[in-house]
Amino acid sequence: MTRIVIIGGGPGGYEAALVGAQLGAEVTVVDCDGLGGASVLTDCVPSKTLIATAEVMTTFDSSYEELGIIVEDDTPHIDRPARVVGVDLGKVNRRVKRLALAQSHDITASVTRAGGRVVRGRGRLEPGQAVDGSRKVTVTAADGTEETLTADAVLIATGAHPREIPDALPDGERILNWTQVYDLDELPEELIVVGSGVTGAEFAGAYQALGSRVTLVSSRDRVLPGEDPDAAAVLEDVFRRRGMNVMSRSRAASAKRVGDRVEVTLSDGRTISGTHCLMAVGSIPNTAGVGLEEAGVKLKDSGHIWTDKVSRTSAPGVYAAGDCTGVFALASVAAMQGRIAMYHFLGDAVAPLNLKTVSANVFTDPEIATVGYSQADVDNGRIDARVVKLPLLRNPRAKMQGIRDGFVKLFCRPGTGIVVGGVVVSPRASELIHPISLAVDNNLTVEQIASAFTVYPSLSGSIAEVARQLHTRKTAGE
Repeated sequence: MTRIVIIGGGPGGYEAALVGAQLGAEVTVVDCDGLGGASVLTDCVPSKTLIATAEVMTTFDSSYEELGIIVEDDTPHIDRPARVVGVDLGKVNRRVKRLALAQSHDITASVTRAGGRVVRGRGRLEPGQAVDGSRKVTVTAADGTEETLTADAVLIATGAHPREIPDALPDGERILNWTQVYDLDELPEELIVVGSGVTGAEFAGAYQALGSRVTLVSSRDRVLPGEDPDAAAVLEDVFRRRGMNVMSRSRAASAKRVGDRVEVTLSDGRTISGTHCLMAVGSIPNTAGVGLEEAGVKLKDSGHIWTDKVSRTSAPGVYAAGDCTGVFALASVAAMQGRIAMYHFLGDAVAPLNLKTVSANVFTDPEIATVGYSQADVDNGRIDARVVKLPLLRNPRAKMQGIRDGFVKLFCRPGTGIVVGGVVVSPRASELIHPISLAVDNNLTVEQIASAFTVYPSLSGSIAEVARQLHTRKTAGE
């Protein structure tokens, strides 16, 4: 029987384990924290659970008056529902942790039901390859005991951890990274968020909705510098309109505690003060101490593992998946990398990873969902495409729901009308991007999207309307 050892239990690891076991291999997953990895235990699942509470707050506070909902200014009788006035962050965070652990246990149960074995400990790839092509993995348990596993193939799925600034090290109480916020029992009164990428923007928006006064420190000229510029502009406008202090072109140099407050010093000498500070300045791959370079696995200058499009590393019989590869920091991509690795090694049919079909979402309010080629690709000449953007203000369902911010944007090839990308900015954009993802993945044309029935009224109707406008322009030869 083919033996596979997986080091790391994140999405890339556990999805690979499921595929390997289902295809008849003997699979062992080595993990020290719990299956699901950071994605389930400290990152994706917890943050989106927190954001779910924030979303309810935002929806109520931003639309109840326009929709004609009457609320009481004074606390009503105990038998009547009260107006939403705040959150119990301790209760929210306890729910976050409970759901994360439950999800981890469900994943472990799925892997073991499929026939996989889960070993608690830290795995290390030993140097050298046996004559038969097998490799050795040493597992060190928490009590120091060791076990040696023999594998015909090894998958590295060790993930990443928060990057730290030497002069702004988290203390877990006032200066926090994104894994530590779930230990808070009380809502930060004044929260400084350092970093305006996806993680920083999501937490800044969430805590603002929950009731914190938020200052977002961005070293770039806008929030979400890596996202669609039109989408980022909408989100930044919403943030500012709701009272967030967005500091553009402001790089944090240090953060220190001053009594019960935190003082953040910027590189230009300015200082800002708050009760708490969240550092969201990127991540570092967990590739140290795994024996990779000694085993012939090539690392990039960033510390990420080099892989090809079927997840192979530079070492024979060694694959890698997830954030440790630096390919695309999404759970869905990590899972796909892990599945592709198993299909490839076990000789099943496999298609190489195609990042131009990956759909992604920023869980702010409004959400920003994207797939395929981007506005930057068009502006930089990487692809010739026609672009149409339609504001949601024109959508009847959006008007009914009191939605003012957002749009749908599609990119299509000028000659064929084939859809090559799209952007949706709206509430639940993560749900609306799927039809565009299907179009990109299956080379559908704007004509095909325009001719498909949509529900009236619906937000998805804007997708069809944008497609109709692109079709009209294509027909007119614009």
